Amino acid sequence: MSEGPPIDFSVLRDVRKQAGMTLDELAKRSKLSIASLSKLERNQSMVGIDTLFRIARVFGLSASDLLSLAESRTAHIKQIERYQSGPFDFEKLSWQGVDLFHASGKVGHSLKHPEAHGDEHEICWVRSGRVHIAFSHEEHTLSPGEAIKFDAVLPHTYEILEDAQLIIAHLTKTHRF
Repeated sequence: MSEGPPIDFSVLRDVRKQAGMTLDELAKRSKLSIASLSKLERNQSMVGIDTLFRIARVFGLSASDLLSLAESRTAHIKQIERYQSGPFDFEKLSWQGVDLFHASGKVGHSLKHPEAHGDEHEICWVRSGRVHIAFSHEEHTLSPGEAIKFDAVLPHTYEILEDAQLIIAHLTKTHRF
């Protein structure tokens, strides 16, 4: 059974069309020929790093982002992982660059230094209940529908003021340019 090319640059056509761009416009903006872009979109040629870089920049992507799209165009399904951290119940999904958590906590529960963090951003979205989040330099109380984003490397504490359901995202920081 043939799986197709290991790197499929026909995705470039999809990205270009999504951006509402013609081959001619892409050629002008990337300073590449229409013929070379057309061959690339039909998987009739391989791409060099300089070409990949030029095309990616037109779409506001890194060369590695564009290469990643060409490597894997399929959706990825995962199962949640359930666990407890302190008094909190968690469900977790992870993909490269992002961890998503559904957290449940009861009134009076708190969690200091939750989960080990690397160089990432954290977003906490309160779905129900009320939550107090304390940092060394500031504090915030969030109600349903409110969210906060912060640098996850900062020491922080979650305290549940009313039984709560939270969506928490850890997003790896990108250092693209």
